[in-house]
Amino acid sequence: MFHSPGAVALHVGPLVLLGWQIGPLAIRWYGVLMATAMGLGLWLAHREARRRGLDPESLLKAAELALLGGLIGARLYYVLFNLDYYGQSPGKIFALWEGGLAIHGGVLGGIIVGGGYAWWRRLPLRHYLDVAAPSLAIGQAIGRWGNFFNEEAFGRPTDLPWKLFISPAHRPLQYAQSEYFHPTFLYESLWDLLVFGVLCLALRDRLERAPGALFLAYVGLYSMGRLFTEGLRTDPLMLGSLRIAQLVSLLGMAVALVGVPLMIRHRRPA
Repeated sequence: MFHSPGAVALHVGPLVLLGWQIGPLAIRWYGVLMATAMGLGLWLAHREARRRGLDPESLLKAAELALLGGLIGARLYYVLFNLDYYGQSPGKIFALWEGGLAIHGGVLGGIIVGGGYAWWRRLPLRHYLDVAAPSLAIGQAIGRWGNFFNEEAFGRPTDLPWKLFISPAHRPLQYAQSEYFHPTFLYESLWDLLVFGVLCLALRDRLERAPGALFLAYVGLYSMGRLFTEGLRTDPLMLGSLRIAQLVSLLGMAVALVGVPLMIRHRRPA
């Protein structure tokens, strides 16, 4: 919606926020976007497995379990750092359509469940992680728009041309008089799209003989963007006075900076 020359503000209307109502069935944008991200990610992983000469059916089985573990891990991670709220409203723990999924918990849960399955079946786990990396990046780029429709995960107040309007019911108490905020969902979505492009166009072929390196590159690149966007957020998950996502992002960048060169050094001969 245009408000003044050269200034564009992003808005979410109440009907858009809710999605569609078909009889007793409510279809919400958050769920549609999550399903789209998962479906596209599985399709890309299947194609990449075939390109690499891996058994796509075995990979899809591991990927499906990883998605299940990722959803559970993302929700538990978020709930764990919001125990005050969910302790008073335990029924809300299962209200996934209201948002509240933490990507770091999702990646960890996916690795534990899907990676555990691959390890148990003696499947090429590091190759599977490399296949999953671009799917994770593009899935996050799509899924972040769920935050837009749910009016969550936005940043501090701003007057920048691309400011995001937040309705009064969703504003933090300390910013109740502010109307426009940083669209951090948009920043992260664009960054994830860039990461997807870098992984597929610049790094995939170069790192193919170093299994696991592409996945660590994804971890490091994603962490760089998240370190920035998390600093703007008004709703960070906290551990005392520290922002959890920034700590994890610093750890992810360190692991990538050390791990990728080591894997390249020990890559398979051509």
